[in-house]
Amino acid sequence: QVQLVESGGGLVQAGGSLRLSCAVSRSTFIYNVMGWYRQAPGTQRELVATISSTGSTNYADSVKGRFTISRDGAKNTVFLQMNSLKPEDTAVYYCNYFLLDTDYWGQGMRVTVSS
Repeated sequence: QVQLVESGGGLVQAGGSLRLSCAVSRSTFIYNVMGWYRQAPGTQRELVATISSTGSTNYADSVKGRFTISRDGAKNTVFLQMNSLKPEDTAVYYCNYFLLDTDYWGQGMRVTVSS
């Protein structure tokens, strides 16, 4: 059973920063991808950023240059450093772990950016 434990969400003013963390209960040498998705009210869940176990990263155009994804392999933890936050970044953020054709999801954290 894979469990994802998220932390770091909250309320911040526009222009501020937040750092999200997600720890995965299971470590492996098998190729996997960790990432963050978000869902604003009335919209579909969308990709924010992903990072593979080989270090390849992928970002949504809307966050390029502002957000940075990283991972600590030893602790099987993924981080999302969010800078220059905008009100449109307000959403519930979900951690994702993709391993052997299976998606695992965190419970979600609310990030609210006030103008």
